[in-house]
Amino acid sequence: MSTTERQQAVRIEGLSVAYRRRGRLLRVLDDVSFSIGAGEAYGLVGESGCGKTTVAMSLMRYLPDNAEVEAGRIMFGDEDVLTATGATLRKWRGDRMAMVYQDPGTALNPSIKVGEQIAEVYRFHKGMSRSEALAAAVEMLSTVQISAPDRVVRRYPHELSGGQQQRIMFAMALATDPDLLVLDEPTTGLDATVEAEVLDLVEQLRTQFDTSILFVSHNLGIVARMCERVGVLYAGRLIEEGPAGELFQNPRHPYTLALLRCMPRMGMSKDVDRLDPIPGSLPPIGVEIAGCVYADRCPIARDRCRAEPPAIEPVGAGHGARCFYHEDVPRIPPRERAAEEQAQAEAADGGVLLKVDDLVKAYGSGANQVVAVAGVDIEVGRGEVLGLVGESGSGKTSLAKCIVGLLDPSAGTIEFDQSDVTKSNRDREARRQLQMVFQNPDNALNPSHTVRAILRRSLELLAGVRGKDKQDAEMDDLARSVRLEPRHLDVRPASLSGGLKQRVAIARSFAGNPSMVLCDEPTSALDVSVQAAILNLLVDLQRRHGVSYVFISHDLAVVRYVADRIAVMYLGQIVDVGPADAVFEAPHHPYTEALLSAIPTLEPDAKARMKLHGTLPSPAEPPTGCRFHTRCPRFLGEVCTTVEPPWQATADGERYRCHIEPEELARLQAGDVEAAPAGGAPP
Repeated sequence: MSTTERQQAVRIEGLSVAYRRRGRLLRVLDDVSFSIGAGEAYGLVGESGCGKTTVAMSLMRYLPDNAEVEAGRIMFGDEDVLTATGATLRKWRGDRMAMVYQDPGTALNPSIKVGEQIAEVYRFHKGMSRSEALAAAVEMLSTVQISAPDRVVRRYPHELSGGQQQRIMFAMALATDPDLLVLDEPTTGLDATVEAEVLDLVEQLRTQFDTSILFVSHNLGIVARMCERVGVLYAGRLIEEGPAGELFQNPRHPYTLALLRCMPRMGMSKDVDRLDPIPGSLPPIGVEIAGCVYADRCPIARDRCRAEPPAIEPVGAGHGARCFYHEDVPRIPPRERAAEEQAQAEAADGGVLLKVDDLVKAYGSGANQVVAVAGVDIEVGRGEVLGLVGESGSGKTSLAKCIVGLLDPSAGTIEFDQSDVTKSNRDREARRQLQMVFQNPDNALNPSHTVRAILRRSLELLAGVRGKDKQDAEMDDLARSVRLEPRHLDVRPASLSGGLKQRVAIARSFAGNPSMVLCDEPTSALDVSVQAAILNLLVDLQRRHGVSYVFISHDLAVVRYVADRIAVMYLGQIVDVGPADAVFEAPHHPYTEALLSAIPTLEPDAKARMKLHGTLPSPAEPPTGCRFHTRCPRFLGEVCTTVEPPWQATADGERYRCHIEPEELARLQAGDVEAAPAGGAPP
């Protein structure tokens, strides 16, 4: 149902916003107009820097002091948010409108218990007493499906997982039954199962409270699942809008099509498919553009596009696109690959490069001991990519840090290129051969050094390159290999975008020509176009240098694209391992089945999600028998709770830990038999 057929909760009309920097007004939103119906979910998508968060902040009137609304209105019901008094805004926020932020860790007060933070909303907006507000907080925690809410209210934010922290944010936002909920990347950084649970929660609460939603995200699969209508924002302009299913299946603006082609879809592999990142970059903020804002990156742009700005033209029922040549969009061919991109992978030398045997990593001692890695065995061949997946807390990063030498294992051995590297006190050659790319380049790069200084130091320490001239020559080659331009070398990391910073981190890891690179969530915080460029870069470097990767990610579509083999971790153990094709096809471990079903997809006929009951148990007290039995949808009974499962082998080289044999598990996962409730979990 369109907003013309239902009551409008929000109407944004001709919104233009600029930021004042060094005495200049730089426009970030230009004549943006859209509406959200009562009880409707509206998605806003686009690359980082397109203005999505500025729209959300304008709607809540949270814009910074240097922002100036140059034109437009934001009608919330019958009143204009932009002209509302401070007293009116204080009454609305948390009462009629609320916002959930991307990072709950920074949005929650670390020095106040979560129960008191939720209770504060009730006390301010409902006039409740302290005891009444705390009781209401406990009840709201139950509503957002947090177990043991009477205990959780007495905890501080740092004592909760990321998924629990995000649920606390939803509890605070929904405490007073708001008419409008603004969600700004609410699941970025969450693993697949927690993300799916949070999205289920949003759908449930939206139905329960009849709340309108503005959903800001760069994840197109999530928006396709959650929203009825979608607006595509580019360089501050709304360039396409329409029903979610129609817009994603039949995009009519070149930019929307380009976003879709950036995404790795389930079943795509680096050996067959090439991701198609958008060439070029967003125009600088504040630059006056005479024609279409996308013309410089558009494959079908013509003289008219650069001379006059296109208006939104109707292209279907409730579907409009700001493009003169929207009829040509479905026929735009994929971008032709460069010769280097078309090159196939070089034949690997063969043999095992990394062998991890019965590795254990424990933190603490005695009753306080937590075993993060519990007897892991893995092998990685030369030139091979091993994908490592699992929920947060499953031990992936601890395992990677032991392999790279940042942590000493508690037990077990690590053999690299037939040498024992179990301990962290390794020689320079071992450190050169094993490198790591971290999730957040902001924390991995020295903010006080230029990119040139960072790369020069890596060349000197890892590769032993001496002399300024030789270092500069090597540095230029290194920068070109990761597609950094000369102008990027003389700036500090803070002056670079997230994608460019990650390129610097990758260049640094390749400075010593390593044999293996461990990539820990290297693209999780990047939008789809930058992610595609980074994934293509990693594949190119692998092919050029014959390097091996251990690739850690919670995005299974990304892992499927880059990995040759995949290992699935649960509560410190490997529970499923095998060729990528085999792991993604039945039969596979029930935990793998649940992870795969949680992937948000653009496909309209996606299978229903297999829900896991409860949360990941504590590594300090792992369940007996099969560690997964407390949440397993294929729970058999006593054998799962008392007997450690054996390894099962399939015909195509996959191995998984389960009491169910491959033939029976394949039949169950084909849908012939309904899943049973987990051990101890409600049906």
